[in-house]
Amino acid sequence: MKFVDEAFIDIAAGDGGNGCVSFRHEKYKEFGGPNGGDGGRGGHVYAMADPSLNTLVDYRFSRRHEAGRGEHGMGSDMFGAAGHDITLKMPVGTIVTDAETGEVLYELLVPGEKIMIAKGGDGGFGNMRFKSSINRAPRQKTPGWPGEKKNLKLELKVLADVGLLGMPNAGKSTLIAAVSNARPKIADYPFTTLHPNLGVVRVGPEQSFVVADVPGLIEGASEGAGLGHQFLRHLQRTRLLLHIVDIAPFDEGVDPVAQAKAIVQELKKYDKALYEKPRWLVLNKLDMVAAEEREARVKDFVKRLRYKGPVFEISALTREGCEKLVQAVYQHIASQQRSEQPAAEVDPRFVGEAVPKQ
Repeated sequence: MKFVDEAFIDIAAGDGGNGCVSFRHEKYKEFGGPNGGDGGRGGHVYAMADPSLNTLVDYRFSRRHEAGRGEHGMGSDMFGAAGHDITLKMPVGTIVTDAETGEVLYELLVPGEKIMIAKGGDGGFGNMRFKSSINRAPRQKTPGWPGEKKNLKLELKVLADVGLLGMPNAGKSTLIAAVSNARPKIADYPFTTLHPNLGVVRVGPEQSFVVADVPGLIEGASEGAGLGHQFLRHLQRTRLLLHIVDIAPFDEGVDPVAQAKAIVQELKKYDKALYEKPRWLVLNKLDMVAAEEREARVKDFVKRLRYKGPVFEISALTREGCEKLVQAVYQHIASQQRSEQPAAEVDPRFVGEAVPKQ
């Protein structure tokens, strides 16, 4: 199993230590008084987003995770030590959900982000806490509080700017290998891609974006047919979808327009928000079409599909048209990022004043 994007775990924070009942026993100290200390707190359970991880496979085989229990209080005013905390490292983009209720509890979206997912129990009070002017020799103590215990579902949604979707053998893996640093498996049979691949596309100095290639979709994918339905969730966080279509299928009986319409319908059935994302049409394998026939075939395809968005004609194998596509994708993503940034605050004292020339 190379890629695991779902796992179930049980976590338990540590219980707090019990308080202690103790009294001072020293020579010539007839009324020493209480000196029982408090118990230590139980250990917490943390989740941390680790950018070096890209799968949840570690939690497929290790389900139970427990923090340490707090030590009990002791005499001589000694408090118990706190239990040791544990930190569970997870890939960036992991969603932590309550397995019983389905409620989303946490999302790890920032590299290095650390979140407490189970709190350790507080320690109990020793008898020195109950001393007062009317209770000089208290014998009360309290037990430690139990730590939180949860059954969690971990779900990974990869963080990518661009998602590739299309039928098996449409050329998605060839395209991501042509424009990025990813090296997916490429072969001449369907369902070559069995797990998502991420690649970083470098456009220029300090200019790049991340593209995700998921297994190909087939008709009925939203109901569980094929492999692509298992990984459609990875496209939900993308800013742009590139619909890759094989404009020159090997089988002459296959209609690319019908295949393209089937993919769009599967998106609509799976998630309306995913269907409404910006989606560009990329016609691939133009090197298999004679030069004099390309323009007519592209126009006929777009007309039959009734598509009115951006259309790109490429050959991922020869890299024809790929540079134009990459530049357009980067400009689109950069404009979205600029629009999402909050406007800079202006000091009201200087509103309307001209900036002096140097």
